[in-house]
Parts: sequence; C-alpha cells; structure tokens
Amino acid sequence: MKIVGYADRLSVQQGETIRFMVSSELPAYDADIVRLVHGDHSLRGPGFKEEQIPTQISKEYPGRLQPLHKGSYLIVPDSPVLREIDSSTIQAFIYPTTPSKGVQGIVTKWSSASGIGYGLFIDEDGGLALWIGDQQGKVKKIGAAKPLRPSQWYFVVGSFDAEESRAYVRQEPISNWPLEQTRAVVEQTIGSIRIGRAENDLIIAGHWGTEDSGAPIVVGHFNGKIENPRLFGRALSVHEIDSLREEVMPKMDSTLIAAWNFGESFSSTSIRDGSPNQQHGQAVNMPMRAVTGHNWKGIEDNFAHAPEEYGAIRFHDDDLEDAGWQADFELTIPEELSSGVYAARLSRGSEEDYVPFFVRPRKGKATARIAFLVPTFTYLAYANEHVSNSPDLKYIFQGEREYPKQKQDKYIIANGLHSLYDHHSDGSGICYSSRLRPILTLRPKYYFQALGSGKGSPHNLNADLHLVDWLETKGHRHDVITDEDLHFEGTDLLKPYKVIVTGTHPEYWSRQMLDAMDEYLNAGGRLMYLGGNGFYWVTSVHTEKPHLVEVRRWGGTEAWRAEPGEYYHSTTGELGGLWRNRGRPPQKMVGVGFTAQGFDRNSAYKRRKDSFDPRASFIFEGVGNDELIGDFQSLVQDYGAAGFELDRLDHSLGTPPHALLLASSSGHSDAYQHVIEEVKVSDSRQGGPVNPLVKADMVYMEYPNGGTVFSVGSISWCGSLSYNQYNNNVSRITDNVLTKFASDEKLRS
Repeated sequence: MKIVGYADRLSVQQGETIRFMVSSELPAYDADIVRLVHGDHSLRGPGFKEEQIPTQISKEYPGRLQPLHKGSYLIVPDSPVLREIDSSTIQAFIYPTTPSKGVQGIVTKWSSASGIGYGLFIDEDGGLALWIGDQQGKVKKIGAAKPLRPSQWYFVVGSFDAEESRAYVRQEPISNWPLEQTRAVVEQTIGSIRIGRAENDLIIAGHWGTEDSGAPIVVGHFNGKIENPRLFGRALSVHEIDSLREEVMPKMDSTLIAAWNFGESFSSTSIRDGSPNQQHGQAVNMPMRAVTGHNWKGIEDNFAHAPEEYGAIRFHDDDLEDAGWQADFELTIPEELSSGVYAARLSRGSEEDYVPFFVRPRKGKATARIAFLVPTFTYLAYANEHVSNSPDLKYIFQGEREYPKQKQDKYIIANGLHSLYDHHSDGSGICYSSRLRPILTLRPKYYFQALGSGKGSPHNLNADLHLVDWLETKGHRHDVITDEDLHFEGTDLLKPYKVIVTGTHPEYWSRQMLDAMDEYLNAGGRLMYLGGNGFYWVTSVHTEKPHLVEVRRWGGTEAWRAEPGEYYHSTTGELGGLWRNRGRPPQKMVGVGFTAQGFDRNSAYKRRKDSFDPRASFIFEGVGNDELIGDFQSLVQDYGAAGFELDRLDHSLGTPPHALLLASSSGHSDAYQHVIEEVKVSDSRQGGPVNPLVKADMVYMEYPNGGTVFSVGSISWCGSLSYNQYNNNVSRITDNVLTKFASDEKLRS
C-alpha cells in the first residue's frame, strides 16, 4: 500500500474535530469523506456502497512518508547527575527472550552516532557487555563472552572504576542448577579512558541511534523482562555487588544515582526513581506491566497482593502504542451530518485506503429509537490480525490459502503490525492494542483470509456493514454508538433508545459495558444480539490512555495464554480471561454463549417447539412452520445463516428458565469444534458431526419491566440479510423483531 492512514479517534459527534494522519509514498493524494453503507464487494450481494459527503477536506494533499517506530522502552530525561559520571555501577535483573538477535540495550546513556557515554548491553555475541565511550567517541567494550540463555533470569552488573581503569562485568543465572555454563565474571584493566558526557536521555531497554534522515531514534530494543535497575556513581566492591544479588542495598551516602522501582503504580506509564535524585522516567510504546519478577514464588498470582514479586517490566521490539504521525488534515463534524459509519477515503490512481470513523449523535441527543452498537473493542482486538493465517494453524483453517494476498495483509506483514491474537517476535502473546496506528483490517472491502475454507470472508467492520446496509434498505432509522462511548458513559448512553442492536461479533466487553447493559435491560430496554461469541473476553481500558485496551488470555478458546502469575490486567488490576470465569457467562444476559467455531461452511436453523409459543408469534410472522431458516447463500462463508462462531442456550450457565429456544442449527462439519473451555478430557468427539453442542441457538427472553432480548447465536446471521434482494426468512425475522422492539407496543410475557 502506497497510501495508509489512521485517525486520532473512532467515535466523534457533531461539533467535534477528528484528525487524520497519513503516510504516502506518492507525491500527492486526494482525500474525501464518504459514508459507508455496504463494504463487501462480492458479486453475490448488493455490492460496495458509499456516498461521498461534501466537506472542506476534499482536495489534493502533498504526500510524505511517516515511519512506524516500534519497540518499547523507558526514557529518563537527561540531567547532570546522569551525565556527569566518572565511575559507575549498573545493576539489574534481566530475563532475555531473544539474546542472540543482536545488540540490545539494558540501561544506556549512549548514542551510536557519537560513541559517547556508557551503558549495559547484550552484545553481538548474546552475552552481557559494558560499553564506555569517551568524549572523542573512543569506545571500550567489556563483554562476558558467554551467550545468555533465553527465558532465564539473570543478575547482571557492569562496573567501571575510573581511577584504576578497571571494569567488572557479571552475568549470574538465578538458578540452583549445578554446572551452569552461562555464569560469567570478567574483571580487567582497560587502559586510560573516561566516560564522555552524553547529553541524550537515558534509555532502559534500548539505546540511541539514528534513522535515515539523521534524526535520533531509539534502536537496539531489548526483548524480555528487566527488573528494578539501579545506577551508582562509583564502582561497587564485589562484596557490595553480592549484597545487591541478595536484595540488600549496600550502605552508602550520595553514590546511589537512581533506583527505578517497577513494582508499583502498575497502571501508569510513569516510572519512579526511589533515590533522592528523583530521576523519574516514562514508558514508550506500552511495555507490559504487572509481570512476574525473578523472585516470584508462585504463591500469590495477583500483583496487587505481592507487588514486591512483580518488580519487572516486559519489553518487546515490536510494541507499538502510538504511531505518533503528524496530522495531515482534520474535519470538524458538521451539525447536519447524520449519525452513521464514515471514512476518510485516501486515493490516487489505483491506490486507495479508507480510514473509518463513527459519527454518533451529540451526547444526550438521540435522533432515533434504534441504536447500532459498533463493537470497536472487538475491532481493536483483531486489529491487524494475521495469526489465523500462520502455517502452524493450517490444520484448523481449512483449504489452500495464498497469504499475504490482499494489499492490507502485505502492509501488515511488511511493517510487523500485530493484533491481540498475534505473538511478539519473541513468541509471547500480545495483550495491548491501540487505535492510534494504522489498522488495515478495519477497512471496507477487507476479507479475513482464514474464513470460508481459506477463500476469505468479511469479518468485523466489513461484516457489520451488511447490517448497516440492511437497516438503510429496510428504512430503519438508527443512530450509531460505539463500545468506547458505552464504556465511558454507561447506561446514560443507552437510555434514550428503545432498542440496541449489536454487531456481528461483540466479543470484547469491559465491566462498565456489561453493567450498563444489565441496567438498561432491567429498566425495560430491548436488545437484539445479532452475532456470535459475544460478551466473552474481559477487556479493560487504560486509565491514562483511552485509546488502548488490554486482554489477558487464559481459560478459554484462545490464540495464546498468559504466563503463570500474569492473569491480572495491569491497566485496571482486574482478573482477565473469560467473563464466565468471573461469574458472568453470556447466557445470563442474552440467553446464549459461545459453544463452537468453524471456518468452512455455515448451516441453517430449524424451528423448535418454543417458536410456536404465543410469546414468540410476532418473530415468525411470514415464516413457514417447516421452513429452514438461512438455508441459502451467505456473504460470510458462502452458505447458511448459522456459522463461523456459534452460541448455545445453557441453563446451567445462566440461561433463565423462561427463555424460549426458538431454533437451532445442525449439520456442521468437523471443521467446527466445541470450545476448549468446556472440553475436560481430550477425545475425538468434539466436532460438528458428533457433538450435539456444536450448534447455534436462537433465543428470545424477557427481563423485568418490559426488557427483552433476541439472540441469534451466529456471527454469520447478518451475512444472509441481503439474499434474494433482502426477501428471505433471515431478513423477515430480523425485521419482525426490530419493528416490534422499536415500537411502544408492550411485548407479551
């Protein structure tokens, strides 16, 4: 892709301003604002639909390349106490995960451009090294000359005595194993050299270098954990260093320059120095907090209860929290612009990109009875996802696949972008996702290649636009609101609406969102859950950075699993994993919950006995008694309304006894497998042909005070809405329910 962009927000209301950041290899490009109606260009559906909106931003813009600077680190502003050092000792505990990948900074006051300063590094050979550069850029490197072992805790020290011109380097495994081959102590005279006065900021987990333009940039990113590093203004004795190994601070006066404490303020990106010098720092690109340290005993797994055992931060060379691009243009939303799904369309010749955003009504000023709740947290979770196309998972995702095939996927791979489903370069799972970066999967026309036997299929925004198109075609006036709006505003956002309609995959929900929806339903609100695998993963929002969400995976059907002792979210302190493991299974709220997933072909529903209950008569008006529901083409995985990810009714998990089981799917292939969290013993009885729990259930249920829920239990449902010019039983049922739910008519109970 030669033109790529992102916006500074996803949700915006009339009168607010949204800014767009663009990187272009082309000398110029055009920008326009469009309203997105249908994002799927498949010939089997109504085709791609957009409407250009006249605004002042429609014009040509000069192109410029804006780089992606990935990699997390800590930055401590330059100060005399850090700069004016003659002798020094740097000490830390480290847990390197890719020690052989090349030079990595641990604690550095160093610039590769000048060669001036000092630092503790992992050297080219994978071992610990102390670097000293004088004022003329003459460099001495003292290395342990023994490669560190990946995923092993080490006590590391680099010390320099300027008076005696002696250096000391020590890497010591935190292990009781005999014959440990990676232990090393090097002490040597290095000749006359003095530490130069480097004026750059101190970096933890990297060092300063330069980009092609000559501008300074942090490079040499460390992969792994660093725990509570310390810097002293003198060369400590071996006895004093031994004391640090045993967590005893040597007795000294003003020689402690900095002692950074990572075992506190876990939700913050600020790093505190416990020394009198107050050399506080700031985290860049969101390294992972609330991770176990070298002294974790495995007794307490909540960092809030044993913060002294969580004194580490985990860094990755591919972390990216904020791309930090400069804005190219901005739009103040006109008062007359209606709520809906929009995008900045960036184009020049055959090159194009869309940067979606969602216009909501002014706060407290609903303009319709219906609100479409856009699952933006799910969009963030899947942002730039590519793990489903990994060769390692080919046995799950059926069919032959050419990947990367789409221009968006090629950009994702080439630039090392990741989702909450992917792994860092060191193999660890990714737990943070931000909207302040290009998200190439959040685009109209984009297909997730793993779906539909590897042929690709709409998902997330592109699939949710199937619903938007149907709402417009059927004349259902609606507002658009987002997960982020709901998280921060709670029930007040929902109260003005008679009915809330979900997207196809509202999988990632915060506690605030669940509480708000519970309150809304119990107060008489109505909900149409038109998707599958919803309300599943505990999701939290960073207290300082509302653009960033966190997920810690464990105990579910998952792409990776959090490390032992790291199940609690750093951003909020709450237990991560599945909502069902915190006593809030989806069945309690919407009657159904995740039961199976599959990636080849969908199936149809067959009406059940409860569908003939008088309470549900309005749902099936115009639908035959023996008519299979969704037994026709779908824009999601080719055929059938029940597919991709499925939900089922389960009274043991909280489905209320009065809930009506209206219809169920059957006949799913062996590509559909029962969810892992419910498989107690491995066997061969979990696939669609043999496991009765591999199905989608359609459910209707009432709440007190007139609240009601209609759930379809399938991600693929909305992909069938437009079949036969919108004249089909999936469309009819959806229309019946929405018309009734949006009315003032009291529902039968």
